[in-house]
Amino acid sequence: MPLDAFETLADPTRRRIVAALRDGEQPVGDIVRQAGVHQSGVSRHLRILHEAGFVSVRPDGQRRLYALRPKPFRELEAWLAEYRRLWEARLDRFGAALEVRHQDGAPTNEDHDR
Repeated sequence: MPLDAFETLADPTRRRIVAALRDGEQPVGDIVRQAGVHQSGVSRHLRILHEAGFVSVRPDGQRRLYALRPKPFRELEAWLAEYRRLWEARLDRFGAALEVRHQDGAPTNEDHDR
């Protein structure tokens, strides 16, 4: 059964592998050093990331080079954008309420810090 993007990235080891690949294509040995996980664990997590579409693999002689694929990250960004509008609207209302409170002379945390 395929994992969705959030299930795939929920694992901290997979997030460390993704972080290790941010700077570009790398062989497994380099990923192992950066992720701090045994090679068998990295290989298993790379397989999961590959099956979920987060990484590509390219043969280079005897070794395999792994790289991040942008598509699933763009899909996550698009999904989050819908919620970002909600958060930003709430933050805008909160900021406006703070401004009104400040103009009315009500004490704020900044006033208490002085």
